[in-house]
Amino acid sequence: MTGTDSLMPPGTPSVLGAAPDVTEDAREYLAAGGYRGALGAAELLDRLDGLRGRGGAGYPAAAKLRAVRDAGPRPVVVANGEEGEPGSVKDRWLLRARPHLVLDGLARAAEITGAERGYVYLSDTTAGERVRRALAERTPRLPCEVVDTPHTYVAGEETAVVRRINGGPALPTAKPPRPYQQGVGGAPTLVANVETLARIALVAAHPERRHRTVRSTLVTLSGRGAEPLLVEVPYGCTLRTLARAQGTPEPAGALMGGLFGGLIGPGRLDLVLDPDTLAAAGTALGCGAIRFLAPDECPVSLASAAVAHLAAESARQCGICVAGTGSVRDAVGALTDGTADTGLLTRLGRWSTSLPGRGACGLLDAAAGTAGSLLRAFPDLVRAHLGTPCPDCAAPADAGRLTVPVPHVARRTVPRPRSAPASR
Repeated sequence: MTGTDSLMPPGTPSVLGAAPDVTEDAREYLAAGGYRGALGAAELLDRLDGLRGRGGAGYPAAAKLRAVRDAGPRPVVVANGEEGEPGSVKDRWLLRARPHLVLDGLARAAEITGAERGYVYLSDTTAGERVRRALAERTPRLPCEVVDTPHTYVAGEETAVVRRINGGPALPTAKPPRPYQQGVGGAPTLVANVETLARIALVAAHPERRHRTVRSTLVTLSGRGAEPLLVEVPYGCTLRTLARAQGTPEPAGALMGGLFGGLIGPGRLDLVLDPDTLAAAGTALGCGAIRFLAPDECPVSLASAAVAHLAAESARQCGICVAGTGSVRDAVGALTDGTADTGLLTRLGRWSTSLPGRGACGLLDAAAGTAGSLLRAFPDLVRAHLGTPCPDCAAPADAGRLTVPVPHVARRTVPRPRSAPASR
């Protein structure tokens, strides 16, 4: 059940939870060319230029590999499959459905960096079972251990990953040092998202198709009243195209990048899916999770749910994070019940620019950024909430509003844009 230049097997469905559970085995993966490849470590590294990390920050994968390789002897490599974003399921799906592809990518990363041991870090029980089964199916070139962690928003932050593997709690630490300098057991450590590693394996197996591999990505699409969708798409698709495929053909906007990219209004839906394009527009692809607003859905209500989730998920290690996320949560909450005034809006705007960068991880940045994006994308609607309760905001809260179920396999596809580059 493996594709050649795709993370999703040919004919794999795309509607979450709509089909029987399927996992590749070692025999199938080897038959499709897995765990083999003509490229040496140096040549593979050169072919990875242009591949952005898929964990959220979008850092160039080749630069990260080089930093670990050059930082010192006996490095460690880690496949990070802990998805803290409630709207993202791609990493858990990969570990469940394509564990050999991820392990192959981890082994390739070890060859590039010179690592002699690896870890797969996750919280999903089913994913852990699939990875352990895959490790037992064949003797891996790289000694590898599966490390379980409690599922929290911050558990996948790279210093939290290192801290957990080292025997501590899955909580972020101050930086520097960063993991590439001093990580697991004090060794230089690569903490790489599992989709990033899967794409490394695809490039190694099919270098002639590297352009398409590097410029495609998994996205988790959701929205009120329509079924969530996990699909692999090329950069170049518009957000409007994705909304139609997901089942929200006329969205009132979107919450981008999980809880990291903030809200955008309906006038931004013709933006193309590309990290640089989205960043230039003041938003972010992040982990590839996009939640579309239904035409009758209030963005203030969605923003309130997002910042409340972030406040509840604070690691409570940084006083500024505890106070900052709580203040942002209360301010946006006051908008939902019509008790906010213009002074509160002024403070909220100030917090949205002064709080980012002041915590040990990105959680505070996400909360402040969500609030700031609400003010920028929907200024008239926000002002309409001053002193006036909103019917949509007053409706009973949906506890699972931000959460997407982990898929078995997928069923629907999104058309490739005409401007998308051909594979080569």
